Amino acid sequence: MQIYEELQRRGLIAQVTDEEEIRELVNNGRAKFYIGFDCTADSLTAGHFMALTLMKRLQEAGNTPIALIGGGTTMIGDPSGRTDMRKMLTREDINHNAECFRRQMEKFIDFSDNKAIMVNNADWLLDLNYVELLREVGTYFSVNNMLRAECYKQRMEKGLSFFEFNYMIMQSYDFYHLYKELGCNMQFGGDDQWSNMLGGTELIRKKLGKDAYAMTITLLTDSQGNKMGKTAGNAVWLDPNKTSPYEFFQYWRNVGDADVLKCLRMLTFLPLEQIDEMAGWKDAKINEAKEILAFELTKLVHGEEEASAAREKARAIFSAGSTEEIPETVIGEADLNGEGADIMNLLVLSGLCSSRSDARRNIQQGGVICGSDKVTDIDLVISTEELRRGVVLRRGKKNFRRVVLK
Repeated sequence: MQIYEELQRRGLIAQVTDEEEIRELVNNGRAKFYIGFDCTADSLTAGHFMALTLMKRLQEAGNTPIALIGGGTTMIGDPSGRTDMRKMLTREDINHNAECFRRQMEKFIDFSDNKAIMVNNADWLLDLNYVELLREVGTYFSVNNMLRAECYKQRMEKGLSFFEFNYMIMQSYDFYHLYKELGCNMQFGGDDQWSNMLGGTELIRKKLGKDAYAMTITLLTDSQGNKMGKTAGNAVWLDPNKTSPYEFFQYWRNVGDADVLKCLRMLTFLPLEQIDEMAGWKDAKINEAKEILAFELTKLVHGEEEASAAREKARAIFSAGSTEEIPETVIGEADLNGEGADIMNLLVLSGLCSSRSDARRNIQQGGVICGSDKVTDIDLVISTEELRRGVVLRRGKKNFRRVVLK
């Protein structure tokens, strides 16, 4: 099976501009493609993981990845999928984050002997003359078309600043620059980036009269519909100092039953035939599939030794009921109400439930344990004294969190 057909079978391809041309380039190792990573934090997240594995798959098939670190575009911030404007970072923070990204990417992608290229768009975007940019690029963009773009729709009601409105032009200019300077002929990204990616493709075609292509990958979501790598609003980091290998393992071990095969296909390098054999697995076997998923992904990010250690810790904890290594949530006095904190609020603060209504539903269905006792009262209050000692909460069979007041 060739790589393009494998990407299709793994459910990775969402949209393409010119399928036959892209298929030919990718299958023959002639795609020189880029994926952009805006450095809004000091670590990549599980949300970036799919892009990294895609780059690795395509590189192993003979194609050349260009990892673009968005030192320039991060100065603006991508409005795609946002309901408000991103926090503006200083140049010092962005430079620090960019360096962290560089070190992490080198663990996944082989940059030796020009097998892959890493660039930072700060090197060309920050020195652009605004008037020259308007004359060189601005004439190729229709404001009417931009306003219809999916990446801006969510922001139109609350207000879209002119500052953010420029992001599409900046991203499009990246593709244009990389095409001219490095021969980059393709751009990849998440399906929420489609409008921005089309902007760059059309800019190259209109301005240079050359062919350029775009392909988006399906963004993996969990069963609650949240973007991959997010749990209760907290990112799952690739940096072991921010998300330990055990916590990383547990995140993937606890994916929904409906998501495990999708995650195995899209994120692991296991043969598709092996994954297809798991399609009929149920009950205890589906938990085995989740453990396989968690082990494979933890191995990719943290190495086989850490993955094995995380797996053994998880097995020991759940068989012996030990509280050692259970992820911890720290709360403060502001989270208390009177002499303690109510159980529904603690379930939300800990990330075990997404909302109070979700917490209520889990309690009423008998799915919440506090300590060793099943919670039956939705108005249960955990005392301040208990919280200072630490309380272990459990939702379902495998979702644990120790909550402690400090």
